Amino acid sequence: MTINFFDNDLNSLHDKLVNKEITVTELTQATLDNIEKTDDQLNAFITTNAQEAMKKASEIDEKGEFTHVLSGLPVALKDNLSTKGIPTTGASHILEGFKPVYDATVVDKLQNAGAISVGKANMDEFAMGGSTETSYYKQTTNAWDHTKVPGGSSGGSAAAVAGGLVPFALGSDTGGSIRQPAAFNGIVGLKPTYGRVSRWGLFAMASSLDQIGPFTRTVKDNALVLNTIAGFDAKDSTSSNRDVPDFTSKLSGDVKGLKIAVPKEYFGEGIDPKVAATVKAAIAQLEALGAIVDEVTLPHTKYGVAAYYIIMSSEASSNLQRYDGVRYGFRADNVKTLEDLYVKTRSEGFGDEVKRRIMLGTFSLSAGAYDAFFKKAAKIRTLLIEDFNKVFEDYDVIVGPTAPTVAYGLGEEIDDPTAMYLADVLTIPVNLAGLPGLSVNAGFVDGLPVGLQIIGKPFDEQTVYQTGFAYEQASRLFEKKPDIAKAY
Repeated sequence: MTINFFDNDLNSLHDKLVNKEITVTELTQATLDNIEKTDDQLNAFITTNAQEAMKKASEIDEKGEFTHVLSGLPVALKDNLSTKGIPTTGASHILEGFKPVYDATVVDKLQNAGAISVGKANMDEFAMGGSTETSYYKQTTNAWDHTKVPGGSSGGSAAAVAGGLVPFALGSDTGGSIRQPAAFNGIVGLKPTYGRVSRWGLFAMASSLDQIGPFTRTVKDNALVLNTIAGFDAKDSTSSNRDVPDFTSKLSGDVKGLKIAVPKEYFGEGIDPKVAATVKAAIAQLEALGAIVDEVTLPHTKYGVAAYYIIMSSEASSNLQRYDGVRYGFRADNVKTLEDLYVKTRSEGFGDEVKRRIMLGTFSLSAGAYDAFFKKAAKIRTLLIEDFNKVFEDYDVIVGPTAPTVAYGLGEEIDDPTAMYLADVLTIPVNLAGLPGLSVNAGFVDGLPVGLQIIGKPFDEQTVYQTGFAYEQASRLFEKKPDIAKAY
């Protein structure tokens, strides 16, 4: 049998299972068959988990209990989320073949809900990149055009959902790594408030910036997944103990009186005019639905990229010290001393982008550079937070483009790190401020999706979803399908 995730949301799939129109075993097998048949076009998966997935599907069928909306539904997990006994590589040679001995908290929560992991999604190596081109294993492609990048670093997760291989996936977002690939692939991606979702079991890149979040085809599906993975975790000292609300509670389609701020900086130099026009049309549609829209200023936005790459690389250089060839993962051959082991293992095990960021971070934290770089970057971060706080005194959400362009061609920017870094100019401030940010499809430019980014107050994902849902229901853009849908 075949299964079409383009025309079935999470609730409809759940209903089919409850009403015994399809079994979990059939659904899981159909998902694995679809991956085998079509993933050679997308290269979304590093590893598939067929044996364990089918075993769990059989167990759920035997019990016949579907008390959770995700029970029996397949999910793809970004390959930097720890999965017990299943290869988890961070798309790096240095962790090739590594099998963790525990599951990440979000993986535990999904398993407890009855979701079935069908595989680990491709990504930029250790989440360092914006195109999934730094992966050691393969190059993922865009679901709408296989000559274009899927975005990154969670490109595999985004392509798997956009290409109809799974109904939902998890990714991680340090500077836009959920929202940008969601935008490039025309789907919904959320970076929750920092602390809303436990990071325990996520391979750390930048500990004060990383956050796990969901990819889905619709806003409601996204809210349903966040309902499942959010919440306090005693294992993660940065997780919040705030109550987790029902994130679907405001999905009425009503935004009358909602106050929307549109930063003028988000439509400045470097933003493709066609992208800007598409996003402005989406904002006009929200205004037509009754929202109040005003232009505002976030004056320190222009410093965000510079501050981010200093803070992020500094934290990454510290976090990646654990990969030394001694405890786990790849170990270089023909070494004579411990120092030789460290140098050769890291030289051979890490890719160029990872080495670049380690070197930049190590320099920024050095005695001669700390005050001049890291300390100033931290001050800029504070100024960015103050900019957002000031706007949120008067407005409910901030709206603008997710990315300055649509997806670019494979190989176009991989040799120009600065250009790729600047592509995150619109998403980075959200991570620095720890805010929730959602990307939904705003339309198309030259046949490629454009992302509309909706930024909310801390821990106010409900209003972010409310805004995205109202636009989504009015535009109906989630009904558009890439050509790969014809394969089903």
